[in-house]
This record gives sequence, C-alpha cells and structure tokens, in this order.
Amino acid sequence: MNAPAPGDRFLTDDILAQARRQALLSGRSLLTELEALTGSEPRQLVADLARRFRLPAIDTPAMLACDPAFDRLPLVKAQTRGCVLLRSPQAAGDGQILGVIADPFDADSMVWLGSLAGTPVHFCLALAADIQAYLSKHEESLHAVHSLLQDEGSTPERRTAEVLSFASVSGASSPAVKLVNSTVYDAVRAAASDIHLESTPSGITIKYRLDGVLDTVAQISGVALAEQVISRLKVLAELDIAERRIPQDGSFRVEVSGRDIDLRVSIMPCIHGEDAVVRILDKRGVIEAHGSLTLDSLGFDEHALKSLRRLVEEPYGMLLVTGPTGSGKTTTLYGAISEINNGRDKIITIEDPVEYQLPGVLQIPVNDKKGLTFARGLRSILRHDPDKIMVGEIRDRETAEIAVQSALTGHLVLTTVHANNVFDVFGRFTHMGIDPYAFASALNGIWAQRLLRVNCSRCSEADRPRDAELARFHLAGGDLAHYDFRRGRGCGDCRGSGYRGRKAVAEILNLNDELRELIIEKRPIRQLKELAYRNGTRSLTEAALRLVARGETTLEELRRVTLSG
Repeated sequence: MNAPAPGDRFLTDDILAQARRQALLSGRSLLTELEALTGSEPRQLVADLARRFRLPAIDTPAMLACDPAFDRLPLVKAQTRGCVLLRSPQAAGDGQILGVIADPFDADSMVWLGSLAGTPVHFCLALAADIQAYLSKHEESLHAVHSLLQDEGSTPERRTAEVLSFASVSGASSPAVKLVNSTVYDAVRAAASDIHLESTPSGITIKYRLDGVLDTVAQISGVALAEQVISRLKVLAELDIAERRIPQDGSFRVEVSGRDIDLRVSIMPCIHGEDAVVRILDKRGVIEAHGSLTLDSLGFDEHALKSLRRLVEEPYGMLLVTGPTGSGKTTTLYGAISEINNGRDKIITIEDPVEYQLPGVLQIPVNDKKGLTFARGLRSILRHDPDKIMVGEIRDRETAEIAVQSALTGHLVLTTVHANNVFDVFGRFTHMGIDPYAFASALNGIWAQRLLRVNCSRCSEADRPRDAELARFHLAGGDLAHYDFRRGRGCGDCRGSGYRGRKAVAEILNLNDELRELIIEKRPIRQLKELAYRNGTRSLTEAALRLVARGETTLEELRRVTLSG
C-alpha cells in the first residue's frame, strides 16, 4: 500500500486515528466513519483519499472506456468484493492491469487482486457505487451466457428456472433454451422494452432497449448456437422453423415473478442468417412505473395537462395521439380513460395488444389470425352502445373512416396514429383518402408526445454544451442566462449512463373554426403552422427546451428524441 501523503487538508492523522477508534467500537467500516467525521460527500471523500494515498481516482465513464478482465476476476466475485480488474486501452499492449478499489485501507483485497492478476497491478480509487455501476453494465451478459462461457456453478440457471416458466413448454436444458430463458429474465428485470438478437458472421449479439436507447449486453460466439436461439424463439412464438427467407411475426407469454409478460416476436432474414426483435409488454409494468394511472402521474407540465383534460372531457369528437413507437401514447390514453371513467358511461377499447387491464372498461384484443381487425372490431363496437371508444391505432383507410364517423355520431373517440408531429397527421389522413370536411368536423385536437431521458439526480453536475449544440437550437447571448445546463456524469444509480428515468413532453393542437377552414380548403401545412403558433401552440422542441433550461435533461438528448430546432 502507498504511504499516506502528510498534510492533507481533510484527512489528518488525528481524524484517521479517531475514525479507526470509532470503527472498532461501532463495527462499521473505516470509510463510513470517515464520511461521518469529515462531513464530506462520498465523491469528495474519494478525491481526498486518492490524494492522501497518491492513487489516481477513476469514475464510471473512465471505467467504461476500459475492458473488464473477467478472465482474472470473474464478475460474480467482483460484485461480492466490490472491486474490479480492468485492462485500459492504453495499457493493453504491455498487459498492464488496473485494480479499481473503493477502500484503500483494505490491504487484504489489494494483495488478493494482485495474486489474481498474475502481473503488477496499478491501483485506482473509485466510489463504491461507481464500481457497482460498471459491473451492472455487464451483469445481464453474465446471466445470459453463464452456463456457456463459465464454470462457476448453476446458481443463475436455478434462479431463472424458479422465476421464469413458459406455458406448455417442457423444461429442456439445452444451451439455446438456457440462453433464451436467461435473456428474457434479465430483460424483464432490467425494465427493457425490447430485446434485439442480431446475427453476426461469428455468432449473435444481444441488445436491450433501455429508456429508448439500445445497450449491448452480450456477444455470443457460435453460428450454430445463434441459429438454435432463433429457432427456439420461433418454437415459442409458433412460427415456421424451416422458413428462413421471409419475415415472420408471432407472440408468446411468460410468467416472471408472478407477472404475466406478453412477448411479441419479429423474425427478419439478413445476410448472416436471421435477426429477431422481442417486444416486452408488461401488463403490470405500466401501473407499477407510475404508481397510479392518472394524467397527473405521467409527468406532463401543467400547461399540457390542462389542454389534455379539456380534450378528453369533450362529450364527442376525436382526439388523436401521435408519436413514434415507444413514446408512451397508449399510457397517455390509459391515463385519460382512468380519469373519465366515472361509471356512468360505457367505455370500450380495441387494442393490439391489451397492455393493461382497466377496471370497468370493456377491452377487446385484436386477433388478425381470426379476422378480428381494428376496422371489424370497431364496427361491432358501435353496435354495443358505447359512449367513449379507444382505438389502439389507426392503420388503414377503413379504420380511419369508421373512427371519423363514430366521432361525428356522438361518440368520444380516443386513438393513436403514427406521425412525427401534430401537423404531419393531416398528411396521413389525406393519404388514406379521408374526406377533409368530415375529418375536420370530427377532430377536437391532436396531441404529439416524446419521452426524454432525464439527468440522474445523484450525479448531475453543471455542464457547458458544445457550441454546435447551442447553434443547432439557436441559443446564444442573453438566452443562455435562462438555462441551467446540467449533465449526469454516471454513477451507480444510473448504471453509468448519466440518465435515470424519462419524462414526457407534448405538442398540442386544439382545433378551432379557423383551423378547420384551412383543413377543408387543403391549405399548405405552412399556413396551418402559422395560425396554430399564433394561437399559442407550442412545438415539441420548445417544450423540451424548457426541461433543458431547468437542468432536467441535455441538448444532446433533445436532439436525439425531438425534431431539430
């Protein structure tokens, strides 16, 4: 261990001696006692310790730039001991190993790491949470390939078998079955929305979509294993195993920790074989994520909520919610229905699939194989005397025509359509051949939304965006005084990403007579925008910039999710 540097401003010899005495009396760690005595924040204490022991300090982003040496120190043992061995890119050529520790007083662990490395170790000091954040980035990979790449026992396999059960599927134990089971379990545990399995020339790459961003969790070698994994998914989704030349879609259901999870499988042929994407639909996840399913729980600002409530409280007409896949459209509609469900109105939904069960609401799942499409189901719903109708998505002309007619005949219709913003919706319905007069008469308003990742509250710090980012959103001079630019540096709470959770922003277009006249006359979109903005419509970019101004997210995230400024 390096000798302490004398004269440190915070960690004096007296404080260290006092901390050691208190640690012996309390049984707590020396680090805990030092934090209490000095009153330092954990990250400041790490900096002070690094200075005193002449060790370089390292954080999660710096660790992520290195390669893990799990061949020397397996991930499970690293998590247990709270330390890790790394190979830095600069040191890879000469075999130099970095040993990252959280406790510089733990000489035993340093000696142990040195013996495992088999070569001189250059020690670094990091916050314990940062070490765990780095290890968590590799945790899913461990669960998924544990039985294939390591011989550390069967604990992960037993754990998966206890909490994951496939209906009507035997408990086979082939490597492909274990890999699929573990991957699904890990993805649900990580709250991923999708699993991507991408075939490569040498095997298969597994990625999860977390908070809207793809994250690589494993790269598995073996072309034969990759084919077996895809075949396993086909079996579960009741697809044709022999067909490898055309896309296929299917679904199956699993039970994880007592929760029913619907999985939608899409298989696509590619140059290296076949790729698969598995959409995870957690029926309980929506309500658990928000605590309660109300509009207030969805995180919109007061201005947006006021406009949305006014639209959903209309007695008839149509509200269109638009945005890309995964932007929270269905959740917003669920929140709206929960608020207007007073027990006096008949509310019927038709969805593909039913993502969450709403008490007191008749919910109908689409079944294309049996001929129950949105259009056919909506036509039948009208004979069931509804007051309010939710249509999961308008995909074709027939569904659009019936939805418009329903809104014109005294029903409140809540539905979604894919478009980039509120103004692109008009082009979508024109392309589907819907009569502009009927559409404009039926429409109450259009709501477009996006989900932006927000800065981790634990590791967020002041930041200065690049000039190119500022110029992109026309921010300069006096405008910057109104912005509190912040960015998460990465920590244990946010798994090293700098972001934790997401927040919704919305663009709302309320229809009035002037706008309806322009729609009926098929005026250019430019004129519609000019009138809407004069009437107070706020764009998605403007709404997102308000989050940036409050330090809740970054310009980089805004550029990734919303349209350009």
